Amino acid sequence: MEAGYMHNQYGSERNHDGHKSVTIEEPTSENVLPAEDSERREEEDEEQDDNWGETTTAVTSERSASLEELVPKGGHQEFQSSRANIRTRLGFYMFCVLSVLTFLTPPLFIMLPQVLWGSELVPCGVICEGLYISVAFKLLFIALGSWAVFFREPRYVLPRLVEFRALLLLLLSLFLVSYWLFYVVRILGQQERNLLGVVQYTVSLVDTFIFIHYLAVVLLEIRQLQPFYILRVVRSSDGEARCYTIGRVSLQRSALFILENYYKDFPAFTPSPHTKKQEQSLDGKGENVDGFEDSNMSQSQILIPSSTNYKDRYYADIELERKIRRRRARLVVTVHRSFSEVQRMDNRIKSGQAIDAREAAQSIFPLIAQSLQRYLRSTQQTHLYSMESIIKHLTLCLMHSMSPQAFLEQYLRPGAQCEYSGAQPALWTLVSEEAVTRSLKSNLTFCLRSSDTQLVVSVSAIPSLTLTENFIPPNSHRFLVQLYPQVLDTSSISPA
Repeated sequence: MEAGYMHNQYGSERNHDGHKSVTIEEPTSENVLPAEDSERREEEDEEQDDNWGETTTAVTSERSASLEELVPKGGHQEFQSSRANIRTRLGFYMFCVLSVLTFLTPPLFIMLPQVLWGSELVPCGVICEGLYISVAFKLLFIALGSWAVFFREPRYVLPRLVEFRALLLLLLSLFLVSYWLFYVVRILGQQERNLLGVVQYTVSLVDTFIFIHYLAVVLLEIRQLQPFYILRVVRSSDGEARCYTIGRVSLQRSALFILENYYKDFPAFTPSPHTKKQEQSLDGKGENVDGFEDSNMSQSQILIPSSTNYKDRYYADIELERKIRRRRARLVVTVHRSFSEVQRMDNRIKSGQAIDAREAAQSIFPLIAQSLQRYLRSTQQTHLYSMESIIKHLTLCLMHSMSPQAFLEQYLRPGAQCEYSGAQPALWTLVSEEAVTRSLKSNLTFCLRSSDTQLVVSVSAIPSLTLTENFIPPNSHRFLVQLYPQVLDTSSISPA
């Protein structure tokens, strides 16, 4: 099995297995209570949750750990990723150097004979001047095309070289070396005096560069546009799945394509509210928050104990849904009242004065903080938002006169992964039985792993389609419509 390491700029914070983590325990009820008792119990719990994070309880495990266990174990991965990053940077700088040599070589080919021999050259007049203009415009077109397609700051690091890119760099280097050797031996060495021949030689070099640029566009950009495979991506923590189509690319390029779409299409992961009860029933001693378990099973991968009664699970789900709906309704009403208060404050302000959006957001934030905190806790979204981010979002909504529903939309429907992870670099590991430089093939399965996420990718080929034609003549659609039915002749009917 071959593993490679990959960066991208869309990433989230890194969490190593050796780090100590703290799990916050919120009050839960073991038994399913009647409606009135559960309502009263929830009101008592909510009275204890007035402030952010002041009433939470951290339950630690009994197992101790040494300092060596607290040291992150990702040293090898960091070393591999740093090597891959250096290799990517060197490849980018090599491409820049070759590009500079490509644009400097044609002018040097034309200028060197004129500098060395001067008046001894055979003039070519208008023909050479026309070729000068042709070379200048061709170089301009190559420069614009290269800038539009290839000159990009590398935002990802792949575990291996991209085969087509390496082939093009090698091909460009061979062409430059070959043309320079021929120029030094045949033109400078033999002191060629025919300026027209030198200029035509330079024009052939520029034409070769144009063909190489065209080949690069075909191999790196156009070749992978036609879809050949279907990728089914499943997040192992919650089973969230997406399907994508992709062309004939290598395994590492397909992994990069998947990660770019993962941060855009997959919603942020929110753990199941039943996870803590399941973990307690598995451990029997409460929650383990130190993170030193031998197994690598995350909270989302904990199985339901065999002793769990399906009726208990059913009533627990109903109670949870009822609690979420009640807290959601309370949050909606509170936010609408808060926005109405801001509107009244704005109406009381004298003309010529303006209220600062940041101050208005800070003034109404205590009114909605309690309801918002309870709703985020019930939906397991507290890890996605901080108090400062909520105030910034509230300030943005007030600044642009957005509706209360626009403010609530971010919390009622969790957005994409990139909205919460930011632009921090993330380390992903590509695990596959095939080499990462091999092309995709059908019935292939590989994994993409980070510190807290695993994506399982299944590859299947798009079936070949055969479209046939069945021509229907226009005359075949003609038929007779009788508007009046024939009158039944009763005279021919004899009585029984």
